[in-house]
Amino acid sequence: MVRHAIAAVFAAATLAGSALAAKCTKDNHCPQDTPCCSLYGDCGVGAFCLGGCDPLMSHSFDSCVPGPVCKSGTYSLDTLDDVQSIDKYLGDASKINWQSQGTPAIYTDPSSGQKSTLLTMAQGTVGTLLASTHYVWYGKICSKLTTAQGKGVVTAFILMSDVKDEIDFEWVGVDTGHVQSNFYSQGVTNYNNGGNLTISSGNTASTMHEYCLDWKQDSLTWSIDGKDLRTLERKNTWNQTSGRFDYPQTPSRIMLSLWPAGLSSNEKGTIEWAGGEIDWNSPYMQNGYYFARFQEVTVQCYDAPSGIKKSGDKVYEYTDKAGTNNTVAITNNQVILGSLMGTGEDPGEAPKSGSSQPTQSVAMVPGGNPGGGNRAEATEAAQVPGGSPPSSDGGSSGGEQTVGGGGAQQGFSQGGSGSSTGAATTVEPSLSRVSGSALAIVVAILGLCAL
Repeated sequence: MVRHAIAAVFAAATLAGSALAAKCTKDNHCPQDTPCCSLYGDCGVGAFCLGGCDPLMSHSFDSCVPGPVCKSGTYSLDTLDDVQSIDKYLGDASKINWQSQGTPAIYTDPSSGQKSTLLTMAQGTVGTLLASTHYVWYGKICSKLTTAQGKGVVTAFILMSDVKDEIDFEWVGVDTGHVQSNFYSQGVTNYNNGGNLTISSGNTASTMHEYCLDWKQDSLTWSIDGKDLRTLERKNTWNQTSGRFDYPQTPSRIMLSLWPAGLSSNEKGTIEWAGGEIDWNSPYMQNGYYFARFQEVTVQCYDAPSGIKKSGDKVYEYTDKAGTNNTVAITNNQVILGSLMGTGEDPGEAPKSGSSQPTQSVAMVPGGNPGGGNRAEATEAAQVPGGSPPSSDGGSSGGEQTVGGGGAQQGFSQGGSGSSTGAATTVEPSLSRVSGSALAIVVAILGLCAL
């Protein structure tokens, strides 16, 4: 979970101008002119008001755009047509299922022809993130994937709510025989919540496995390839001090990511947890970047809690500062922004054709990189496994990066013995570490690292 380890990251963002953005906490809400508190603790408009906008720290409950309700289905990650970068997505989840930061690319297996999405991470960048545009409020969520490998490299498949409830699968690149499971409630660190799960066959880097989170109102189960490996009971999470269950219980986005825990600028404990500093000349890199491969995500939505306020079926809205499952309502108050100058309180209208873009000095994309999206990594995106140049298939992301077959078969193999080394045998380091939620924060300044 993100704690003190992100100080250096925010320093980098400050250099690029994000220091101008107001900060937000539960005691210090965002001002009216930049009303939306992002997952990263900064105030802004536009993308700040979409996924990850914290209603408990924003100007008002109406500042954040309500989260689109859960949608069951199988999402085959074989194209980027269903992906839109954070600086383009305005909240219409009926058209787009995934929001991106960084450089995702399409890989085609040369032997089977199977396509999947690569999350890439080149030197000078901080990885790639895909986040679902629809939320899940209890359900069974599965993903088929292979992980990146190497010191300091972390792959993640997590659920994250706007009030920072979190459920994690995380893979540290020095340990391809295990996956770390974890959970958090409203962003509070508890070093007793984690646990290592063992891969029974193959390893995480070279063998495709299916990882599932079966999230119910009273229990949470982590499973691999159909085998339940860990179950958490809600009744065992009661916090006497706060008077509530420290159990993930609020609508959450699905987040798939590859991020650099082993950056030299991170805290010592974070780097040790990740197995050491990243080697940017590692044999586990191909054509200049690390990569994790995601083949599909499946979602089975469960019923919302009984007794909740329900006046529609389109979006989830928070109604109270407690931020618990009994303070979420389901309504028809759907909001789509007119532009990145819009907010939940004032969505605005789409600019007319030929009109000039807004020139106001206000943060529109979390991380202090307005309009950056995945644009900053265009140079690195030209380098793909097997040496094949990327081709554009159009797509909502503004150009689909396609990894061809040919020589990629040998170059794409990551190998791995499944042995456990370094800090991977410890679920939490002695110092505050960066986790799945940190990836979202780190990736938010993708453009800054390449400028």
